[in-house]
This record gives sequence, structure tokens and C-alpha cells, in this order.
Amino acid sequence: MKLYPLTSLHEFLGDRVVFRNLQPADLSLPNFNQIASAIDLPAGRVPRKNDLDYARVIVKLLHTTQAQRGLKAPINRLVFLGDTQLLDGTAFTNLCQVGGWPGLAFIGSENDQPPDVQITTPQKNIAIYSANRWAALNDFAAYVEAQGFSFPETTAVVVDIDKTALGARGRNAQVIDRARVQAVQDTVAAILADSFDESAFRNAYQVLNQPEFHPFTEDNQDYVAYTCLMLGSNLFTLESFVKKFRLGEISSFREFISTVDARRSGLTNPLEVIHDEIYAYVQAGDPTPFKVFRRNEYLRTIRLFNALPESASLDQRIDRELLITQEVRQVARFWQEQGALLFGLSDKPDEAAIPSTELAAAGYQTIHRACTHALGEDVSVFPLKGV
Repeated sequence: MKLYPLTSLHEFLGDRVVFRNLQPADLSLPNFNQIASAIDLPAGRVPRKNDLDYARVIVKLLHTTQAQRGLKAPINRLVFLGDTQLLDGTAFTNLCQVGGWPGLAFIGSENDQPPDVQITTPQKNIAIYSANRWAALNDFAAYVEAQGFSFPETTAVVVDIDKTALGARGRNAQVIDRARVQAVQDTVAAILADSFDESAFRNAYQVLNQPEFHPFTEDNQDYVAYTCLMLGSNLFTLESFVKKFRLGEISSFREFISTVDARRSGLTNPLEVIHDEIYAYVQAGDPTPFKVFRRNEYLRTIRLFNALPESASLDQRIDRELLITQEVRQVARFWQEQGALLFGLSDKPDEAAIPSTELAAAGYQTIHRACTHALGEDVSVFPLKGV
């Protein structure tokens, strides 16, 4: 693999990016409330990436962006780049269904097994090309061409950001995961102060992230972080929590936080204040209720961009610096030069991706604008200028 000079996702996505709250970074595009009203979306809830309503929002944004480009011809086909079969594969299928488009998706990762490609066709006129090498994007491009896909101005290319364009799964994704874990620990430790037990925290965090507990956590790190905080407060023990969960006495996060609320008089002042804030956000339907944790996650993440000195080795960068996936960058730019519309999706909470007003004033960037190195194989089939 080769290290490439500093760049950013903005180089090929511009501000055509949305994070979890579905507020476009490009302020010329309609905001989520305007879109929700236009497509009669149920009020009070931002859909998640695998929801059909999420696809309805993105399709509306793609049509609006196409019109802003001054093009009368509508989007008529979709190419999707992602890293997970379940989440990205579902999002892709939903987009094709809502848009009424034929589509092709690449789902990438990397492992130490022999190179492998699997092609599935979940619905008519759409196919998912899964590979265990990011360099297989070269072969995917040939496959796309063989299917009769071209990239004129009526083709949309939707690029997943998390562990696809940034921190490639199987290659550099551990950097993202460590930043999130450290942010949880930073937050819980700061609130619990002298009563924080790092060993107990790490044990609880590891347990709660097991698939067994996904029905409770909904794979939401805000819920994991809050539960770790309450377990560290000694209001509950990990053993009693696990027992109640397995007996079905605690079946959901909402049930758990309501139980805490009924016992809030037993919380110390800092915990009570944090609980009240999180409880209010949960009651309001906010999927990102632990704001302090997510702001810490932003700080931990942004410090990983271009994090190491020039003398750092390639292995050190892969392990400790957040890198842009060169293969994704190169193929996306290649298709963009042919006229395709590019749009980026991230399920990262806005608070973990966008600096606060104070940090922005100090020069901090939204993650899609922050510069770092690109890393990957040279996908030479895509002859781009300046790459």
C-alpha cells in the first residue's frame, strides 16, 4: 500500500454530506425539517440509516441536488459504496426501492483470507458486490461497466463515510473504535471523579457491547455510555443488571432509564444533572441523548487526522492515524469527472462530527473537511489528474 499526500473528503464530496441528524452540510440544500414536511414524514423522529424513511429523505436530497446542478434530467440509477452488509446493504436496497432506480453496490472490507468476491441480487435490477479487499474496487468498476452502467450526469454515487471513505473496515477502522471507547471512558471518568474504577468500567463496556445486549442498547453508544455511567455510580451492579436483563425484568433502554429516574434521589449532584439532561433527550426521541460523551468523541476523533509526524512509519499511521481510503477516493473522483453526482452519508452523530461554535471559532473543522493522509493500493485503471 501507498501513502498519499494530505487531502480531505471535501475534495470529492464537497459539502454534499449528511450526518445522523440528516442536516446537509451544504446550507443551500433544504434542512431536515423542510424535507420532512415536503415528504410527509412523521414528526418528532429522525429516521435511522436502515429505515425506509431515511431513504425517502436521501432520495429527496439527491433530486434537489440534481436540480441545483442545473440539470433537468433526473437521477435514473444508483451506485453505492459501503462496508457492512446489514446496514449499508439495507440502506442501498431502500434507496433503490424509493427512487425506483436500478443500482449496484460495493460492500468492502479487508481480512487475511484469500481474496474473495460474492455477488448477490436481493431484488430485480439491483446487485451487491461484496469483497474482502478494498483494492477490489478496481474489479467492481469493471463489473459496473459490464452491467451497462455509465456515469453521465443522471447517475448518483452515494458514498458511506464511516469505515468506508474514512477509516476503512479491516484496515484502519480500529482507530475510530478506540477514539469512541476513549471518549466514553473520558466522559464517565470525569463525571464519577474519585469513584471511577477503570477496570470495572472496561468490564461493563465490554459486556454491554456483546450482541446479546443489542436488543437493550440498540447498538447505540449513547445508551452504552449512560448505562456504564450508572453501573459505575453503584446505583446498580453489573451482575444485578445482567441478571435482570436475562430474566426479562429490564428489556429496553427506555425502561432502564425510567427505573433510574424513579431512583434519582440516590444520585449525587453531578450524576443527577447529567441524568436529567439525558432523560429529557430520550423522552424527546433524540437518538443521541448523551451530548457530553459525543462532544468528547468529536475531540478524540478530530485529533486523529494527520496525527503523526512525517517520520512515522506506514504501520504506525495505519494503527494511530485516521486515514482516507485511497481506493474509494480515486474511484469516486473518477466517476465524478464523468459527470456523476456524489453524495456522502454518515451515521455519526452530528455532535461527534461537527465542532461546537467555540471550537469552530478556534479553527476546528467538520470531519469531512479535516485534512489527513490517504492510504491504499494504486487503482491505476482510474487515471486522475493530481492523484
